[in-house]
Amino acid sequence: MEFLSSINTFLTENLGEFGPLIVVGVLGLFMILVTVPLMLNQPEDPLKKLQRSTTAPKKGKKEKKERLRQAGQNEQLEKFATFLEPKDKEEYSAVQLKLRQAGYQSKDAVRFFHFSQFALGIIGLLIGVLLVTVFAGEQEFDGTQIGIRLLVPGAIGYFIPKYWITRRVAERQEAITAGFPDTLDLMLVCVEAGQSLDQAIVRVASEMKASYPDIATEFEVVAYEMKAGKEKDSVLRDFATRCGVQDVSAFVTVMIQSATFGTSIAEALRVYAGEMRDKRVMRAEEAANKLPTKMTLATMMLTVPPLLLILVGPSAKGIMDFGSGAGPGVGG
Repeated sequence: MEFLSSINTFLTENLGEFGPLIVVGVLGLFMILVTVPLMLNQPEDPLKKLQRSTTAPKKGKKEKKERLRQAGQNEQLEKFATFLEPKDKEEYSAVQLKLRQAGYQSKDAVRFFHFSQFALGIIGLLIGVLLVTVFAGEQEFDGTQIGIRLLVPGAIGYFIPKYWITRRVAERQEAITAGFPDTLDLMLVCVEAGQSLDQAIVRVASEMKASYPDIATEFEVVAYEMKAGKEKDSVLRDFATRCGVQDVSAFVTVMIQSATFGTSIAEALRVYAGEMRDKRVMRAEEAANKLPTKMTLATMMLTVPPLLLILVGPSAKGIMDFGSGAGPGVGG
C-alpha cells in the first residue's frame, strides 16, 4: 500500500489531480494499440476450420452465394465486423447510402468509415495527453482544463470523417447537377439515333468519364445492374437514391412514367433535356445576381478604411497639432 501511495503522490505532484487517471488512460490506449495487431494476426481456430470443412457440403449453393457476396471485402476487418459495423440494419443502410452518395462504393466502406473514426479519436486523445503532459511544461491545469485538453482533440478526430463525408456528398451532388444537362443531351442524341435506353446509358457512361466522372460512374452502375437482370424501375430508383439530386429524381420519374404509359422515350427526353438546359441558365443567372451582394462586404472592408484614412487622416492630424499647440497658450 505504501508503494501505491508513493506512486499516487508522485503522479499527483507531476501531473496534477488527474495524474493517475491520465496514466491509466494512456496505458489503456497502449493496450488497445498492442491488442489490435495481435488480433489481426491471430491464426484461425483449428476447431472452426474443422467445423467449416465438415459442414461445407451441406451448405451448397447458399454458401457459394455468401462467398460471392463477401468477395472483395477486407478479411482483416472481417474479424472486427461486429465492432466496426452498426448492428441496426436501418442505421447500417443509412451510413452505406451516405458513403455511396459521397462516391465510396466499396463493400468495406462502412467498416473503413467507423475504423477511421475510432483511430482518429484515439489519435486525438493521445494528442490531448501530450498537450497536458509533454507540451504543458511547468504550467499546471485544473480538472476542467485537463478535461477540455483531453476530450476536445479526441472529439475533433472522431468527427473529422463525418465532416469529410458530408463535404464529399455536397461536392459530388454539385458535380452531378452541373453535368446532368449535358448527359441528357447526349442520351437524347443516342436515343434519336436508334439506340435503346440501355445502349444509350452504356454510351453515356463511357463518353462522360472525361468531363463528368461522377455522373458517368453512376450510369456505369446502372448499366451493370441492367445487364445483371435487375428490374429497370428498381435500377432507376436506386440510381436516384444514390445521387440524391432532385433533377435526377425527376428524370427517373419521367422515365418510369414514360415506360408505364407507353409514350415515346425520345420525346420525354427532349422535353426534359430542354427544361434542364433552361434550369442551368437560371442557376447561372442566380449565381451572377448573388455576386454583387457577396462582393459588397469585401469591397467595403477593403475600400472604406483606406478612404477614411485618406480623407479624415489629414484633418485628424491638424486637429491634434492644433490642440497640442494651443494647450500652453491657453494655460498661460
